[in-house]
Amino acid sequence: MTIPKTNPTAATGASSREVFPLVEKKSPALRVLVVDDEALIRWSIVETLTDLGCSVVEAGDGEGALRTLTAPSKPVDVIVLDYRLPDSDNLTLLSTIRRVAPASQVIMMTAYGTPDVVNGALDLGALRVMSKPFEMREMASAVQQASAARFL
Repeated sequence: MTIPKTNPTAATGASSREVFPLVEKKSPALRVLVVDDEALIRWSIVETLTDLGCSVVEAGDGEGALRTLTAPSKPVDVIVLDYRLPDSDNLTLLSTIRRVAPASQVIMMTAYGTPDVVNGALDLGALRVMSKPFEMREMASAVQQASAARFL
């Protein structure tokens, strides 16, 4: 499809029309890091987000997450982070992630969503805390919300 465009430099009164091809621009895929030690949960989230067009990276523990975030590669836009991991069972990892990747939005997941955990995560800059179990459509919606929040 082409869009005719009048040449603004044609001041002579002659009608000059140029045709420019319509170029479809693709936005770069949202890059998401999913951190969970439970392989089935991680797989479900990865499949859901991949179906949405996200580029997804996985980690099974905090060390793997930090390796991904500090590697000289494309930055991560959204981090989906489990509260309890084999090498982290408190908010220290979230605090470190906020320092290492301050531009990334974080969605915390937990089956241990006490008010202290939820408030602590939000105070450290998590965009949202999701209680496990959750529906995959809820996760998809949360990631889309996190994507939009990057520009606010």
